[in-house]
Amino acid sequence: MPEENERRLFGRRRRANSDSPRDVGRHVVRTNAEEEAQLQARALVAQVTVPRFLVEAGLDVHVETNTERKQAIAELFSVSRTLANMANNVNQLARFANTEGQFPAEAEGLVGECRELVGRIDETIRQLAGS
Repeated sequence: MPEENERRLFGRRRRANSDSPRDVGRHVVRTNAEEEAQLQARALVAQVTVPRFLVEAGLDVHVETNTERKQAIAELFSVSRTLANMANNVNQLARFANTEGQFPAEAEGLVGECRELVGRIDETIRQLAGS
């Protein structure tokens, strides 16, 4: 019997009862056929009703705007280009070290660049994670 209650608790489609007054606000949302299909598909994936999906999405703490998303993507492209350039530099350093038998002194600057890039990657990940 406890398994049945647990299954019902996590699989329930209806929200739990609240102590506050129930019908304080009501909102009617009109959608076209395409939007309705998308909402129903997303609610089905989340295993909730469309109204519950809309409430949860609207009250979510982390709402990402298109501008924030575009900035994060631009930063990732920048980091990707920088990383590709650094990989090219490392290949050139390895080629030089193999032919000359020594490691150039200028290569130490590359370590600082790598650390800076790792910091940018960490910051971008934090922004995308919302922390």
